[in-house]
Amino acid sequence: MKLGTTLKELLSIHEMTQKQLAEVLDLSPSALGNYIQGTREPDYDTLIRIADYFHVTTDFLIRNDHNTKLSQDEEMLLHIFRSLTGEQQDFYLEQGQIFIRQNKKKESSSFPRVPRLNEKVS
Repeated sequence: MKLGTTLKELLSIHEMTQKQLAEVLDLSPSALGNYIQGTREPDYDTLIRIADYFHVTTDFLIRNDHNTKLSQDEEMLLHIFRSLTGEQQDFYLEQGQIFIRQNKKKESSSFPRVPRLNEKVS
């Protein structure tokens, strides 16, 4: 994924305009527009400021999908998690653990129980 596409997605998730992001990052709207269109690339300091603002890694902003260890969905989950308050993070983790327990229950109920040795089968 290209930087511009990633920036568009982050703007959409945060319900921000390019102009709003440019103001927050102290960039000209045209410079940010060029990054989004892919006609220019930000310098390292700007890239770091963008990453810090959205609570993502610089790798997340500039990576190619096939060169990463985490999928795009995993990176987005990490981004969402980092954007939450401490209390919200705790709740988010609790919810995830509930899903895991539900999946384990489904897995165990989908396999027929094998009787143990010396156990009567009815």
